Amino acid sequence: MNNRKYLLERVDEAAVAQIYADGFEGLPLDQKILIWHLYRAALAGRDIYYDQRYAHSLEMRDVLEEILTYSEGVDRETLAEIERYTKLFWINSGPHNNLTARKFVLKCTPEALAEAAAQAQRNGATFTGSLERLRPMFFDASFEPSVTNKSPGPGKDILSESANNLYVGVSMVDVEGYEERYPLTSRLVKTENGLVEEVYRVGGRYDREIREIVQHLDAALPYATPSMAASLRALVKWYTTGEDADRAEYDIAWVQDKDSPVDTINGFVEVYMDPRGIKGAWEALVYYVNREKTENIRKIAANAQWFEDRMPWAPEYRKEGVRGITANAIDVVVEAGESAPMTPVGINLPNDQSIRETHGSKSVSLSNVSEAYEGSTLPEFRREFAWTEEEAVRAQKWSRIASELTTDLHEVIGHASGKVAEHLNGAPQNALKEQYSALEETRADLVALYFVADRKIVDLGIVEAADHEEVVLAEYEGYARNALVQLRRVREGTQIEEDHMRNRQMIVHWLMANSTAIEVRRRDGKTYYVMTDPAAFHAGVARLLADVQHIKAQGDYEAAKALFETYGVHFDPALRDEIVARVDRLNMPSYTGFVQPRLEPVTSADGEITDVSISYPLDLTTQMLEYSGRRRQA
Repeated sequence: MNNRKYLLERVDEAAVAQIYADGFEGLPLDQKILIWHLYRAALAGRDIYYDQRYAHSLEMRDVLEEILTYSEGVDRETLAEIERYTKLFWINSGPHNNLTARKFVLKCTPEALAEAAAQAQRNGATFTGSLERLRPMFFDASFEPSVTNKSPGPGKDILSESANNLYVGVSMVDVEGYEERYPLTSRLVKTENGLVEEVYRVGGRYDREIREIVQHLDAALPYATPSMAASLRALVKWYTTGEDADRAEYDIAWVQDKDSPVDTINGFVEVYMDPRGIKGAWEALVYYVNREKTENIRKIAANAQWFEDRMPWAPEYRKEGVRGITANAIDVVVEAGESAPMTPVGINLPNDQSIRETHGSKSVSLSNVSEAYEGSTLPEFRREFAWTEEEAVRAQKWSRIASELTTDLHEVIGHASGKVAEHLNGAPQNALKEQYSALEETRADLVALYFVADRKIVDLGIVEAADHEEVVLAEYEGYARNALVQLRRVREGTQIEEDHMRNRQMIVHWLMANSTAIEVRRRDGKTYYVMTDPAAFHAGVARLLADVQHIKAQGDYEAAKALFETYGVHFDPALRDEIVARVDRLNMPSYTGFVQPRLEPVTSADGEITDVSISYPLDLTTQMLEYSGRRRQA
C-alpha cells in the first residue's frame, strides 16, 4: 500500500492523482449494491454541471473527445496539444480554471484543429456542432473570459461579466425586486415577456439527466437503511418538483439519517459559481464511513456546545442547546459535478442556516482524498516557502495532522456554529449577496484557527500534550505560507475570484495589518510570509472572528465588501510572478484533479448482482472517455 501510485501525471500547472477506496471490498453485499446504484446516480448527472458552468462546454467536449477517440493519423504535434487542452478541460469541467475562474485556450491554430477533426471524421468520428462557430470558445481568451466575476470593476455588471450558464441575458438591474420561486434550482432567462425561471426538475431543464438520476436512486431504495431510504425518497420528490419546500424537507431528512454506514450527497448544493450566491451547482458524492478514522471528528461533534459557549463573539450570537451535529470520516467511492475531478477535503451541509439552527448538520472529512493529496505532494513544496529549516521539518512532520484537525473544526464546529439576527429570517445570504460565501468560509476557518490552539484538543485525546504546541505552530505557519503560495494559481490578472482563496488571503493580510503575528521577509530575492508570534496570531484570529460573526449575524453587506476589497481580492502581480517562477522552477503543481475508483457489478446467470468489484484506472483520459461512453480506438 505504501508503494501505490498516487501522482499519475502533470498537465501544465495541474497534477493528476488517483483516489483509493480501501475497505470497499470488505463491505457487506447489500452496502456494495447500494453504493453501485448511488454511483450510477452520481455519474448520471455529470453533464448537468458541465452545462451550468458554460453553455458551450458539452459541445466543446464532444469535439475534443471525438478527436481523441478517433485519433489515428492526426498530426502528432496537434494531437499532443489537443490532449493537453482536453485534460485541463476535464479537470476544470470546461474551459475556465476552477480556481481563478479565467479562461484557458487551445495553443494550436484553428486550421490545425479543423484538420484534426477532419482526420478523426475519416476514422469514424461524428461531429454535430460547427467548429467555425466554436472558434472563439476554443481560441479567444478575451471571449467570455471569466466564468464567475464578483468584482468586475466600477460600472460593470457581475452577471453580464460572468460566462456561466446560470443566467441568460440577465443583469443585476433585471433581478432587482424580482422574487424567484426556485432560487436554488433554476436558470434565469430574460425573454420578451420578462424573466423566466427554467426549473431543474423532472419535466423541466435537465429532464433527461434528472430522470436517470431518479431511476438509480429508486433502485437504491431496497438496500438502504430506513432512515436513508426516507432521505432518498425526499430527494426524489425534490428532483420531481424543484420546489424549495421539498428541498428543505430533503435537507431535514438527510440530516436526520445519522447512522447509515453508506451515504450520498446528490443535488444542487453550493452557490460559489453564481456571482449572486443564489443558484445551486449540481454535484454528487458517494461514500462510506471510515470507522477507524471517525473517532476524532466525532469527539469534536460531541462537544459542539462546549465550543459554542466559548466562541470569541458576542453572546447573543451563540447557540443554546446545540443539536444534531453528525460527523464522520469517510472514504469516497465517486464524486461528480462540482466535486470532481477537483474535490474538497471536508464538507458540512445543509447550507440552509435555519435548518442548521433547528435540525443540525452533517460533517464529513474525506479521508482518502486527504491521503491522495498527501501521497502526491512533493516535500520540496513546503521547504521552498519555509523561512527556516525548523519550520520545514515541522511542516513535514505535522502538517497532515494539523490540516485534518483544522478541517474537522472548520466543518463540524465552524459552519455549524453561531446564529443570526431575527430580521434576516435565517437567510443571511440574501443580505450579504456575492460576499456571503467568502465570508462564511472565513468564519469557519477562523473558528478552526482559534480552537486548534485550545487545551480542549488535548483533553479530548485528539493530540498528545507533548505534541500540541508543534501542531499549532505547524498550522499557523502553514496558513501564513498558504496565502503566499496560492498566488501561483492566479497566473493572469491582479485579483482573486474563488471564495476559499479570498478567505485565506483576507485572514492573513488582516493579521499582517492589525497584529504582530505575521511578517513579510525577503532573502536571496525571495519573499516569505513568516508567522512570528503564535499568541498574537491567536488573539488576532479572535478579534477578526468576532467581527466576521457580527457581519454575518447582522447581514452587513457593506462591511463584508470592505473587508474583502481591502484584504482579500487584490494582489501585487510582481509578487505573483515571483511565486510562479519559484514553483515552476521546482515543477510544483498549482492544483490537483483526481481519478476516481471504477465500480463494476458481478452478476449471476440470471442477472442478479452477486458482488461489486472495484478497480483503479490510474489514467485520466481512460476514465473521462469511459464516462462519456467512449473508448479510444486502437
